Amino acid sequence: MSSMIMASQSRARISIKNKIFALYLLALLMLALCPLLYLSVSGSVVLIMGLPLPILYWLAIAVFLGVGLWVMYLAECAFGEIPQDEEA
Repeated sequence: MSSMIMASQSRARISIKNKIFALYLLALLMLALCPLLYLSVSGSVVLIMGLPLPILYWLAIAVFLGVGLWVMYLAECAFGEIPQDEEA
């Protein structure tokens, strides 16, 4: 295979990866900013593992964001987009 074909395939995979991650972030943004979802749990006095449901809602969004960023980092490492640290 020529290097141009391999570069084109690599760019296509990176583009798909970026689109999937953008959709994931958009879904998290909608969870965080859509008032209907939050208002449905905001008045709840239900405790889950000792935490009120509204606080657990925001913590879940933060955890999903952290996991998404970690997966994106792993994907970028796999594609070779992050340069290796060099010893000085």
